[in-house]
Amino acid sequence: MDVRVKRIYEDPSPEDGARILVDRLWPRGVSKTRAALDMWMREIGPSDELRKWFGHDASRWDEFVKRYAAELDGSRELVEELETRVRGGRVTLVYSARDENHNQAVALETYLRNRWSMRSNGDTSSTP
Repeated sequence: MDVRVKRIYEDPSPEDGARILVDRLWPRGVSKTRAALDMWMREIGPSDELRKWFGHDASRWDEFVKRYAAELDGSRELVEELETRVRGGRVTLVYSARDENHNQAVALETYLRNRWSMRSNGDTSSTP
């Protein structure tokens, strides 16, 4: 599984593979041309309620990851669509948050890696 995360304000690169924006809101000051996206999966981003609750407060990170995972568990079709893209080659999850360590793209990458790991270990359940 070749998944990376990258801030949308960084220059696109051929090494990014498929660039997928995972924010519900379009990033400020970025044109569609400059974003160089292959896809915008706004629905896979955290709900407005969860996003506002989190507020990029690092002290809420662990709880945010749990709540976001629960939302993703309820969005099976979107998760499977993203996994299909990942099976096709490198994918870069693009986000706009300032915090490079505490954002939905990082949480989503972890979620996908956990699912991938469970499948590789023979667990056929749908979620980590």
